[in-house]
Amino acid sequence: MSAFSHKVAELTGIGADGAERLAGGDLSEVLLLRRRDGRCTVAKGGPAVGTEAGMLRALAGAGIPTAVVEGEHDGVLLLEHLPNDGVFSLRAWRAIGETVRRLHSHTTELYGWPVDHRLGTVEMDNRQTRDWPGFWGEQRLASAASVLDRPWRGRIERLVQRLPDLVPSSPPASFLHGDLWTGNILVRNGELVGLIDPACYHGHSEVDLAMLALFASPPAEFWERYGDLEVGWDERRRVYQLFPALVHLRLFGASYAGIVDRLLASLGA
Repeated sequence: MSAFSHKVAELTGIGADGAERLAGGDLSEVLLLRRRDGRCTVAKGGPAVGTEAGMLRALAGAGIPTAVVEGEHDGVLLLEHLPNDGVFSLRAWRAIGETVRRLHSHTTELYGWPVDHRLGTVEMDNRQTRDWPGFWGEQRLASAASVLDRPWRGRIERLVQRLPDLVPSSPPASFLHGDLWTGNILVRNGELVGLIDPACYHGHSEVDLAMLALFASPPAEFWERYGDLEVGWDERRRVYQLFPALVHLRLFGASYAGIVDRLLASLGA
């Protein structure tokens, strides 16, 4: 058993015979716990489980289906286990479109989030501001590129200087999931079950849409239920996709260099 498994066993009384590692725990250890009464609980580890618990509660408070927080203690987050078969029907995509639209309808005055957090080892600088191009340029793109080789940083710096011409100055500060890809959208029997693993903050709604479209191709049913997009979305999508591409380059290595290069080249950087 790992140190995390031992900690979970001490906290819940469920040992190795009732726990199994879940796939998809790339950034933290995740265990499925089978309780004696037949219920299942997910245990996640990490230094900021309280932050994730707060985000999950915020999602639930906004009317978004997500995992119920069952407890948090000493680096262990206990969550309701949501079933998932990974089969995205058109009905599920319609529900996803409606759900993401509802999430984005919750707005505030400032971009950012009350606390910083991480995507793996990548810091999410969430200092709150009213300057959207500055937030996206400095607190997302430049921050993510800060430890990359100089050629990458130089290209990002040049792009950041042009951001006031590429993104709106003050779009509505929508409630964002922050890590919206199909692996964090659970479906079963053709229905949406919930959104998990948030990295929430407030920002331009197109950020979530761009990430979803980076690694998947949502069908027309999703876009119809989400609603009309603003003029210029196709150009801005590449600006917003650059951040998750940089995060993947940081976390998973050179296999993502090609996508970062293509996005930068398409933006003239």
